[in-house]
Amino acid sequence: MFKVLRDWIQRYFSDEEAVVLAVLLFLAFTAVLTLGGMLAPVLAGMVLAYLMQGLVLTLERLRVPGGAAVGLVFALFMGVLMVFIVVVLPLLWHQLITLFNELPGMLAKWQSLLLLLPERYPHLVSDEQVLQAIEAARGEIGKFGQWALTFSLSSLPLLVNIMIYLVLVPILVFFFLKDRAMIGEWVRGYLPRERALITRVAEEMNRQIANYIRGKVIEIVICGGVTYIAFVALGLNYAALLALLVGVSVVVPYVGAVVVTVPVLLIALFQWGWSDQFIYLMAVYGIIQTLDGNVLVPLLFSEAVNLHPVAIICAVLLFGGLWGFWGVFFAIPLATLFKAVLDAWPRKEPAVAPLL
Repeated sequence: MFKVLRDWIQRYFSDEEAVVLAVLLFLAFTAVLTLGGMLAPVLAGMVLAYLMQGLVLTLERLRVPGGAAVGLVFALFMGVLMVFIVVVLPLLWHQLITLFNELPGMLAKWQSLLLLLPERYPHLVSDEQVLQAIEAARGEIGKFGQWALTFSLSSLPLLVNIMIYLVLVPILVFFFLKDRAMIGEWVRGYLPRERALITRVAEEMNRQIANYIRGKVIEIVICGGVTYIAFVALGLNYAALLALLVGVSVVVPYVGAVVVTVPVLLIALFQWGWSDQFIYLMAVYGIIQTLDGNVLVPLLFSEAVNLHPVAIICAVLLFGGLWGFWGVFFAIPLATLFKAVLDAWPRKEPAVAPLL
């Protein structure tokens, strides 16, 4: 057994660069797991600056001076942030409060409809099953109400954290954009001089992660925006809130679209019943989902990440459990990092004895 373990270590860890890369990855993951909460504004600023770096480089290639390019991109970022805070966020909050206030009425209406099922389909549904379903729904609504009350009582620290983010993150984004070359040189100064393996993995990941994250942000904006326009045009209640859910759902492959369809279907069914308007809405929603999966995704992710669907689902579950929403968002890039490291990892093949 010890010989097998020794041969395995010699095969995969005989290269010094491989050992250094393994140590760096271990330290990076450990730092994020242990210090991620305290360094969350820094990590958020790094991600946002990374997203906007491509636009800065594009302006610089168009012979815009570096300082002016950073200033233009940062001004665009601040403008989008102010629009979100002043326009989008109040609209979402208003619709969320309205939905919470109407939940008891929606539950009562669904209760009356459910009580008719045993009369119409006595062989399929019994009175006991309907009553159990109603009690379970009431319990979930009660839990949601308790959560909302707890959330409202503890909202002051949350508001303080939000204010800290609103102040610190833009400042960090500006300096990460402005001093990105200096920061890069500082980081490289602490890396080993012989770092061909690290450089190869970093270049591959920079290309993959940049394409994926920027493409995913564009997909969220396009899907959310088109869905909002369609829902408003059809007169669906809570259009902004549902459009936000549809936009965010593209972060979770395969599962997100299925999960977000449930609230869209229930709210539309509560508003219109089994009417032509409900059918039109679901048809439009189905067209949006189809175009997203078959047109938008291939256009944005022309250099698709070569990962098996099982690997993607496992990555979403693992990193989502570790880091919540951000873990889900970065699950595919992190899985791609793991695959890139495995593909680039040097292996020392065992010597084959010559044939006599």
